[in-house]
Amino acid sequence: MRNPLFSTRLTRLLGISHPILCGGLMHLADARYVAAVVNAGGMGFITALSFPDQMKFREELRLCRELTSGKPFGVCLSVSRRKEANDRLPRFVDTLLDAGVRIIETSGHSPDIIAPRLKAAGCTVIHKAPSVRFALSAEKLGVDAVTLVGIDGGGHPGMDIASSFAMAPLASERLKIPFAIAGGIGTGRQILAALAAGADGVLLGSRMLAAAEIWAHPEYKQQLLRLDERDTRLVLASFQNNHRVLANDTAKMVADMEAERIAEIERYLPLMSGALTRNAYESGDLREGLIDLGPAVAYVREQQTVEQIFDDLLDDAKAASDRVQGLTATSGNPRARRLA
Repeated sequence: MRNPLFSTRLTRLLGISHPILCGGLMHLADARYVAAVVNAGGMGFITALSFPDQMKFREELRLCRELTSGKPFGVCLSVSRRKEANDRLPRFVDTLLDAGVRIIETSGHSPDIIAPRLKAAGCTVIHKAPSVRFALSAEKLGVDAVTLVGIDGGGHPGMDIASSFAMAPLASERLKIPFAIAGGIGTGRQILAALAAGADGVLLGSRMLAAAEIWAHPEYKQQLLRLDERDTRLVLASFQNNHRVLANDTAKMVADMEAERIAEIERYLPLMSGALTRNAYESGDLREGLIDLGPAVAYVREQQTVEQIFDDLLDDAKAASDRVQGLTATSGNPRARRLA
């Protein structure tokens, strides 16, 4: 693990060395990946809803605890706008609390249905929000931190079309709690820029997809290396559910249906199936499925371990910091230095 370069409210809140969160990644964020993030000095979150039952989820928590040698790690709980889909959340909360997990990332809709119980159990809760206004609402609920996800974020970045770097200075003025930003971030230069803009850290998703600890098929990772920032698209805006995904055959079919103003959600459901996406990860065939992906995939240029990715990010952040210091008015002007 590299020595810390930055100390922020977020690193202190979570007891981590680097202001880097690695969140989300439905189907992919398992114990081995999350443990690698934690061991590299960041914070990762096992996606609870990736697992079919509580037994498998419990086993994954046990394995992560073992791989991190007892260091804290996180769990991501997604709150659906469909009430019936949230009926399983209390069971996941029971299991994670019994396993001693106390760092929780919530995403999707308002965490009001689970936040009070989590806070009463002594959890640190970080909520993903698509805009500053929703972040403020989460702050009022008593969450400990928020992650602002800009429109460049892979997955579901919300309907407020704003970039994370547009929101960061606003959030620094309006929020009292620590916050990270996410969406399109894949370099150390951007980490430094996020901190300069007032954020306490960043959250990475697409940048981490080719990590050695991600279980997906090698061909899936190999194809990521050939993509750039133009290879994603937004779909499902007509259903008030922006979804940024790989621009593949399924995404084109969905976009074409929306262009034809097909309004029956039932027509889309076969294309939205999570089974299609999981099959893409398992087989390496990326033609089918709505596969979460953001433009930060452009920074995925080789397959590396999580620790190697972190090392590159931190080296890049240090180089950017040195460059900025060298750009000050007094640094390159002898006369200005004398006057100073």
